[in-house]
Amino acid sequence: MEPKGTAKNGYSVLDNPSDTSDVGQVDEKHWKVGIVQPSIDSETTGADAMHSRLLTKKQLSDMAWGVRELSRRLGSMRLKFKVKSIFVLAKIQDPDLLLKVRQLTKWLLSRERGSRYTVYVQREIKDNKKFDATGLLEELKKDYAEAGEMSEEANKDITSRLRPWDEHMCRTRPHTFDFVITLGGDGTVLYASWLFQRIVPPVLSFSLGSLGFLTKFDFEDYQKTLNSAFTDGVTVSLRLRFEATIMRSQKKKSNLVTDSASGTNEEDEELLQRKRDLVEELVGEEKDDEHTHRPDGTYEILNEVVVDRGPSPSK
Repeated sequence: MEPKGTAKNGYSVLDNPSDTSDVGQVDEKHWKVGIVQPSIDSETTGADAMHSRLLTKKQLSDMAWGVRELSRRLGSMRLKFKVKSIFVLAKIQDPDLLLKVRQLTKWLLSRERGSRYTVYVQREIKDNKKFDATGLLEELKKDYAEAGEMSEEANKDITSRLRPWDEHMCRTRPHTFDFVITLGGDGTVLYASWLFQRIVPPVLSFSLGSLGFLTKFDFEDYQKTLNSAFTDGVTVSLRLRFEATIMRSQKKKSNLVTDSASGTNEEDEELLQRKRDLVEELVGEEKDDEHTHRPDGTYEILNEVVVDRGPSPSK
């Protein structure tokens, strides 16, 4: 996402108020059920077909064309959002980066801002001594007191506008966040894409890392950049994502070695492990009542899928 100057095609206003209700994408457990669906006949059309996970070549082509056309149109107009809830993401391992997150958070929560933003930071950052959330809130309250705007209600308001987020919130309540700000390199942007699986809020990324293909803005100009984004609007660059489903192989019932009296003992289990046929497990023929694999999580990711063999790749 990037701020833009005067729009040639006028304004397009999108109202997206924050919503803290338990809405948004379903979690992983629910969409495991829909992983395996009957294939679609080439002549199938309509809304039911488009909601299936298996689409025809023509449906995929039409969808890709529609996304490209939507991206082209969005790139030529300016969108204005009613930003209330701001999601801040950064690497917590970098102490210098924590200070920048604190600087950004204080600026967003300060009384000079026209809107009363609610800022969500990582739970680990909020509890970090270097970030010093308690000290940050006291500094903000002092500024309000010096301006003669401090009251018991204002004190509670300031405290409630700094909140923690965790991965569960990103997956179950993505509508809670109106805007995402990342501080770091391309890896931080990719992590933001992984956090929000089904619904991704607009992401504006500041470059503070070694790579910057996805981070377009310099953090030194964050005040100017964000003021322009919140008041003048932004242009949106859509990016396609991959959907990857992890499939775990299952032992076939016919290969199980059991003891009728005591069940599978340790010797039987060892024999079973020696008899494992990896080729059969990977490409074996499935029967109606027996599947060679089971789904173990579906993820939507940006750029690429990486298969890691773990700490013991020889096994």
